[in-house]
Amino acid sequence: MKIEVIENVLKYNKDQAEKNRKLFKDNNILVLNLLSSPGAGKTSLIIETIKKLKSKKIIGVIEGDISSTYDAEKIKKFTENVIQINTGGTCHLNASMVASAVEKLKVSDLDIIIIENVGNLICPVGFDLGEDYKIVISSVNEGDDKPVKYPPVFIKSDLIILNKVDLMEISDFNQAFFEKKVSELNPQSEIIKLSCKTGTGLDGWFNWVLGKSKI
Repeated sequence: MKIEVIENVLKYNKDQAEKNRKLFKDNNILVLNLLSSPGAGKTSLIIETIKKLKSKKIIGVIEGDISSTYDAEKIKKFTENVIQINTGGTCHLNASMVASAVEKLKVSDLDIIIIENVGNLICPVGFDLGEDYKIVISSVNEGDDKPVKYPPVFIKSDLIILNKVDLMEISDFNQAFFEKKVSELNPQSEIIKLSCKTGTGLDGWFNWVLGKSKI
């Protein structure tokens, strides 16, 4: 019985995700689903992306948190196209939550939607939201073992970002080990190394986004 309920939930989510995907495709919107542990730098990367690309692309943000509007308020300093989702304890966003949030955005005006998923490397990866790309952000301060501990998120991601590389010199982070494990899990995925604090490597990220943009 429990298995049947889970299967029904996942099927419902998949159906809604396909509806989301069609809506995004019909409006030529690039949709990015950012996944990470808490504190890896999702919000900082979103803010830097808006600051850099606002003259070229209109970006909307769907901000997912268990509670609070703290990150959404930070992002609103740079764009009004922000919708907050509070999951009330659920450890991930689902396609229905995203559909409800999208109704509050002026979709026809947007070029890109960035979804900041709930900070968690386990639950979010199992739920398709209708996005074009899943992007996992790992940070130097978290340690180099995240691909070993949480392989599914690295396997299913289309791009891997290693953030906070400015901390490399004062940490024991083994970059060669991290990259080797990522390559073993997902040899097709590119790794972009950057620091939102210093700006190192951000151009590589901006160029990747622009290269994927649909218009």
